[in-house]
Amino acid sequence: MPGLGTSFGRGGATTAQQDLSNADAILIMGSSMAENHPVGFQWVMEAREKGAKVIHVDPRYTRTSAMADSWVPLRAGSDIIFLGALIHFVLENNREFREYVVHYTNASTILRSDFADTDDLDGLFSGWDAQKNKYDPESWLYQGAQEKQTSTPPGHSPAGGGHGKDRGGEAQDPGGLDSDPGLQHPRCVFQVLKRHFARYTPEMVERYCGVPQQIFLKAAEEFTSASGPEKTGAICYAVGWTQHSKGVQIIRAAAILQLLLGNIGRPGGGILALRGHASIQGSTDIPTLYDILPGYMPMPFFEADSHKLSGYLKKHSARTGLWAGLDKYFISLMKAYYGDAATKENDWGFDWLPRVTGDHSHFGYWLDMMDGKLDGLFVMGQNPAVGASNGRLERKAMARLKWLVVRDMVETETASFWYASPEVQRGELSPETIGTEVFLFPAAGSAEKSGTFTNTQRLLQYREQAVDPPGDARSETWFAYHLGLRMKEKAGRDARARNAGLRALTWNYSTEGPLAEPRTEEILQEINGFSFPERSQLKHIKDLKNDGSTACGAWIYCGVFPADDRNRANERNSKDLLGHGWGFAWPNDCRIIYNRASARPDGKPWSERKKLVWWDETQNKWTGLDNPDYEAETSPDAPAGIEHGHGTAALGGARPFTLHPDGVGWLYVPSGLKDGPLPAHYEPLESLLENPLYRQQTNPAASKKERPDNRYAKSPGDPRYPYVLTTYRLTEHHTAGGMTRYLSHLSELQPELFAEISPELAGVLGICHGGWATITTPRSFVEARVLVTPRMRPLEIDGQTVHQVGLPYHWGYRGTVTGDVVNDLLVISEEPNVRIMETKALTCNVTPGRAGNLMARSDARAGESV
Repeated sequence: MPGLGTSFGRGGATTAQQDLSNADAILIMGSSMAENHPVGFQWVMEAREKGAKVIHVDPRYTRTSAMADSWVPLRAGSDIIFLGALIHFVLENNREFREYVVHYTNASTILRSDFADTDDLDGLFSGWDAQKNKYDPESWLYQGAQEKQTSTPPGHSPAGGGHGKDRGGEAQDPGGLDSDPGLQHPRCVFQVLKRHFARYTPEMVERYCGVPQQIFLKAAEEFTSASGPEKTGAICYAVGWTQHSKGVQIIRAAAILQLLLGNIGRPGGGILALRGHASIQGSTDIPTLYDILPGYMPMPFFEADSHKLSGYLKKHSARTGLWAGLDKYFISLMKAYYGDAATKENDWGFDWLPRVTGDHSHFGYWLDMMDGKLDGLFVMGQNPAVGASNGRLERKAMARLKWLVVRDMVETETASFWYASPEVQRGELSPETIGTEVFLFPAAGSAEKSGTFTNTQRLLQYREQAVDPPGDARSETWFAYHLGLRMKEKAGRDARARNAGLRALTWNYSTEGPLAEPRTEEILQEINGFSFPERSQLKHIKDLKNDGSTACGAWIYCGVFPADDRNRANERNSKDLLGHGWGFAWPNDCRIIYNRASARPDGKPWSERKKLVWWDETQNKWTGLDNPDYEAETSPDAPAGIEHGHGTAALGGARPFTLHPDGVGWLYVPSGLKDGPLPAHYEPLESLLENPLYRQQTNPAASKKERPDNRYAKSPGDPRYPYVLTTYRLTEHHTAGGMTRYLSHLSELQPELFAEISPELAGVLGICHGGWATITTPRSFVEARVLVTPRMRPLEIDGQTVHQVGLPYHWGYRGTVTGDVVNDLLVISEEPNVRIMETKALTCNVTPGRAGNLMARSDARAGESV
């Protein structure tokens, strides 16, 4: 979530779903919220009933479009042109909320004279190293900022990453930077922003997004009018924005728009990152990601910051803002991991943490697997044989493992790849020659286990176990805990230094019931944190210490279990619209983060209608309708600067974005991103068009991972693949289908894979509604029923008609209903900040009829054009 993290400080939704009902306008883009987040969509409808304008921008007409005031179809992959034009509209027409922008963003900060924008370098920013294929971002820093002291640029660990807090001292003193509050200096962020987005015009939107100017201008007028003291607007997005080769920068563009309009930290405003599963937010908070530790602290990278704890803390800490407490958060985490074994003398166990040595993302290790560099793999709650890009490569890669452990409620395609995959059916793989030993462990369902989900609005909700799982099925907690016991026992018999961390690991949770299930409340208590040696539960993040006297499994969750008898995640007594009393939202049960921005610099609400938190002069503290996301006793007139204190105290009383060292929202990101301080439009990695804005065709920092088994169409304009391909989700099925294609009622609702095409394209191809078509890319092909529908419209792009093809990706070769694997069509690629793949804008061909023996005619070679 670095798009939100670098813009505001935290990688999470800025608001609560219920607060959408307070919006005066809602822009939904990169999501079909009504279909994929129907429970949250009720508050969009409440807002519309109150008079809010709902705008849906999407290549397809969906249920969301049907419930919106406006549907704006656009070319897949052109999102930054559209959003950039909205930013241009704001700046060109003086629509910015000026007082908010001056006080609460870095608009006035002056940049260095050696910074060069994409206009100057035809699509590149200054610092691009063509030989290394990456940026050195030193020239992106502010004028007067601390320069780098080592060979490692700020925010750029050599091995990559991007989810974590990956920036340090580049802007540590909020009072020590050159600025122009009048926003007139030619190198201040505001003027740089105006020049950067000057070419993102309504004419450009019409020509290259396919959106007529009058439609764009109507949407721009409606959304940007939701600004100022009396009005706010919200933005909702999902993986339709993230799964691009420039996905982080699409989200950055939305963040810039919302900061200019003054819509962050205010009721009815914000950006709601709609997470696709029950606890995807939780899986980044307490991560399943390789490059971060709990609470978005960076993993130590080999060589860069792996030698001494002091060096790690110096690199990643700040003197101002909440990250000044990194030592408290980190040392408390080490105490949670290693207990009494973590001491000051051994750097609190810092050397026991593994080091990141390369690309350990999903695609990084899958390509290593294909190349024979991995022996084994655990797959838990995932189905990569169906659910991941270039599924054909991924299934073949699993055939090169020595062992594979799959935990799921059914025998998924991943578990059965060795005897039932398309590659086995076509003779590309043979069960007799596959050496992979597959272990299938039955997993418990959600009602058969206890624990917390952290949902799309940062809300922890505890669930109690309803029934025991059947037979040998077990929860993930059970599996991890008992596996850990066995590993610790084995490490205890092996005195080698490599096992020291495992031997030191605290792993002493109580168990209960006939299955010896670990008590999940104990685990949540440890995540919350407690004191040493009393083991009293901590009540607030401020209770954390850097002297080894506190343990905390995730500093941002501190406060969820403040006493032995109070699990706030399990509370169900909602007291207000924002849901206080129902679950626990990090941080500090704050439902709308950065909410100091809901008040003027003097602490008074911008307006009575849009009040949220304010300074109470009688009590000398912040109060209001939400828990203040600010030091409660810091008065609005408290001065800023390191001479006035350390950490958040140095931010003074009027800087709402407390995880940033300067305390303001970043219209321009001086450090922390790997593909530029401002969003710039690049074409998808496969595109029909040349980049209309710059000579640089694609995001230069993106990694294509191109190889014979992961081929690309020529770009721009490969004549073999003349149509735009985009994939999406359905309401009736869930991701790779392992939880839904085995259920008769859901299978009946959506029984068969289909492709959406327009009536115009159907006429060109001679395909009838309900007939068959074969969709082809350089990786593979699938056959699908054809849904001929005006929901998918052809667009006029730069004088030519562009047709788009939509495919849901839920089917596979196991279950009650089966179908071809749509993700076989997709290419493995990596966005540079989070290493996500591009699934929403590729190219394809469509031919009438079923596939037949098309793959056989291609000699079953990976990447063969067919």
